[in-house]
Amino acid sequence: KLCEGEQYAQIITLFDRMDYIANFNNEQVYCMAVEKLMGLEVSDRSEYIRVILCELNRIASHMLFIATMGLDAGAMTPSMFCFRGRERIQGLFESVSGARMMHNYFRIGGLKEDVPEDFVPQVRDLLELVKKDTEESDKLLSFNEIFLARLKNIAVMSAEDAIDYGLTGPCLRASGVDYDLRKAVPYSVYDRFDFEVPVGLDGDCWDRYYLRVQEIYQSVRIVEQALDQLPQGEVVSSLGRRLIRPPAGEVYMRAENPRGEIGVYLISDGTDKPYRIKVRPPSFCNLGALRHMLKDAWIADSVVILGALDIVLGEVDR
Repeated sequence: KLCEGEQYAQIITLFDRMDYIANFNNEQVYCMAVEKLMGLEVSDRSEYIRVILCELNRIASHMLFIATMGLDAGAMTPSMFCFRGRERIQGLFESVSGARMMHNYFRIGGLKEDVPEDFVPQVRDLLELVKKDTEESDKLLSFNEIFLARLKNIAVMSAEDAIDYGLTGPCLRASGVDYDLRKAVPYSVYDRFDFEVPVGLDGDCWDRYYLRVQEIYQSVRIVEQALDQLPQGEVVSSLGRRLIRPPAGEVYMRAENPRGEIGVYLISDGTDKPYRIKVRPPSFCNLGALRHMLKDAWIADSVVILGALDIVLGEVDR
């Protein structure tokens, strides 16, 4: 309802705050929804920079998940590697947008401004550090006997149950369902990159954890390719500072954020403010399966079961 009282350009800040761990991913899906409604063409450079920042945001989100998952299971040391890696990514985001979080950097039709001149070498150096930190954490945590005992065969979800409950993202793929919007229904420029979609086998808490570890490596692959292909050109929208008034109509846009499928249903009445906006948040939908997962589980396991869903309550509440 807050969105319906704001102008289109002002709404980006609200999407930033809905999932405060995946700001860029949320900014992207909202901007794409308005661009689709207006029939706006976005420059290739803007699209590539969006993908780079969204995938780095995915990496940062997954690193925070791995760190907190380890802490939930009683492992302190491995989490330090992930916190260190995420901190480096946050530093890059600050150099690009001016803010560590709540970036407000994407714009309808493009970006606020171009990236710094040293952006490409800065990201390449960052990726090497991210890979190293992820490998260290993976080596210490993933196949640790105590960690396996806490997560393996806990809160098992079959592929059929996962689909019935509307799970998306890593929680769905951990149950063996090969479905990722970046591959299944490519948006932006994702169809130009070669990457794999990790899929789990057992649908338990460990699969939900380890699938995110694998996704970090795939996101690194995407960013490396995007840096190699990064074109020149303008990034600032042709709309400039003009008041945005999309034509009357409705549109639905969806994208793959770190927690799953986020969808934006938007209705325009031709004014400078949307008539209606409905958001399908992945955390809210994934949380609906918690009752099923907790059935016959130990109370002590409830912490890791909830943690493996990787929800953000700001997104649940919207």
